[in-house]
Amino acid sequence: MQKNIYYILILLMLASCKKFLDERPRTGVSTSDFYKTAEDFNLALNGAYATVRDIYNSKSAWIMGEMRSDNTHYDYKPSDQALAVVQRYDVADFIDDRFNTQTAEKWYTCFAAISKVNGILDQIDAIAFDAAEKKRIKGEAQFLRALSYFELVRYYGGVPVYTHAVQNREETYLARSTAEEVYALIISDTQAAVDQLDAPAAFPQTGRVTKGAALTLLSDVYVTLGRFPEAEPLLKQVIQMGYGLYPDYPDVFALNNKNGIESVFEIQFNANLPTPQASNFIYNFIPRMANSAVITGPGQNTITNLGGFNTPAQDLLDSYEPGDKRLAGSLAVAEGTFNGTDDFTASAVKPIAGYTPAPGKVGRPFTTKFLHAHTIANQTNDNWPVYRYAEVLLLLAESLNEQGKGGEALLYLNQVRSRAGLQAATETEKNALAAIILHERRVELAFENKRWLDLVRTGNALPVMNAFGVKQKQQYSYLLPASYNVTKERLVFPIPDAEVLLNVKLRQNPGYEN
Repeated sequence: MQKNIYYILILLMLASCKKFLDERPRTGVSTSDFYKTAEDFNLALNGAYATVRDIYNSKSAWIMGEMRSDNTHYDYKPSDQALAVVQRYDVADFIDDRFNTQTAEKWYTCFAAISKVNGILDQIDAIAFDAAEKKRIKGEAQFLRALSYFELVRYYGGVPVYTHAVQNREETYLARSTAEEVYALIISDTQAAVDQLDAPAAFPQTGRVTKGAALTLLSDVYVTLGRFPEAEPLLKQVIQMGYGLYPDYPDVFALNNKNGIESVFEIQFNANLPTPQASNFIYNFIPRMANSAVITGPGQNTITNLGGFNTPAQDLLDSYEPGDKRLAGSLAVAEGTFNGTDDFTASAVKPIAGYTPAPGKVGRPFTTKFLHAHTIANQTNDNWPVYRYAEVLLLLAESLNEQGKGGEALLYLNQVRSRAGLQAATETEKNALAAIILHERRVELAFENKRWLDLVRTGNALPVMNAFGVKQKQQYSYLLPASYNVTKERLVFPIPDAEVLLNVKLRQNPGYEN
């Protein structure tokens, strides 16, 4: 009898749940009800920008883009075996698996941005308002979707493609499209953005997507795919749009130069709003410290789950040519002491060029690109550079060189080298010049999440990272024997395990099944 009562109660509960799921929420607003005016679409577009900001504000951005490469490492702390910390170590050491939550964050933030954009694009053509404004909104939205998919396909390979807002379970759980299919959407979206957007009207810019940004993204896609003849004319359009290089390298990252002449597209942060939209990159990149005030001004405890990551590797420091101004313009040294638990106390910040530690002190390098004056600890006002004009010049140099136009490529490469205080390159042999351009990208764009992707797309990831791993194991006794066994399966990251469990149509990337 008691069992029968339980069954009746369960049936009643299921019937109640079905009624709840079937009813339209009385206080909810569907997307078709929400969008009525241009202002509604602009509000939604702002929301999409905010979600794209999450892609670059996530720790996964620099864990996957820099720590996976030969540019940076981490400060090892044996006593800190917190799951998030260990999983970051694992990504750098190439022993990450499908359960790693630190790489999963990129997947979730990218698809969140795509979802926001799809809601806009599904509704915008049905609402009448100013044609020019509609064109701009669509162009910006399609750029943001293309950028999000470009992140996904480079880090995970083929992924499910959503071009409309999901309405039901069947539309939610899709199989993976091929990488080629994902790239086809990216190119289509970016071409549409190019056609619908205008060049920058003035500098500083507003921070919104422009035709220059769309042309640069499309060029980057073509370079990644090895379609260099298609990238060249697009990049030559960008260099006619009024962008330029600042005379001094550190000026690129100065707060008063946000969205300036060297910015093609950057992610916006503003710590001065009533509800701050602050960044905190520098606090992740300095040592683990009980008080960071010597480095950052406002003091912050960075010992637990904050500092000690993206530490410049000696291999990167050794790669700067003598006299390269970007060394001092990108890095400094925190001088101080480590205690018995591997936490750091800084006594001074010293220039990195020619640095020799004072007696009884050690020096720990860190990037200064994102270190600027701020008033509240862990809340900085630094934007994140996605595309800079220097990269446009380097992409153009690469596109020309890969077509056998080495002499013309030098014109653009040497603009970047000249600003760095280096002699002009003269090499025109294709393979040798390709190596010079790759090196130039390494030091020019260090700490901007470009290095791992550069190594993969140029076919250098396996030889470079296996050789780097040998040096790392010689330097750091804590590295496991399995670390830095870099195989082709490791050129992409695992799809989050939770996604594979929820969606039976998804197949895990090879090498991450177990």
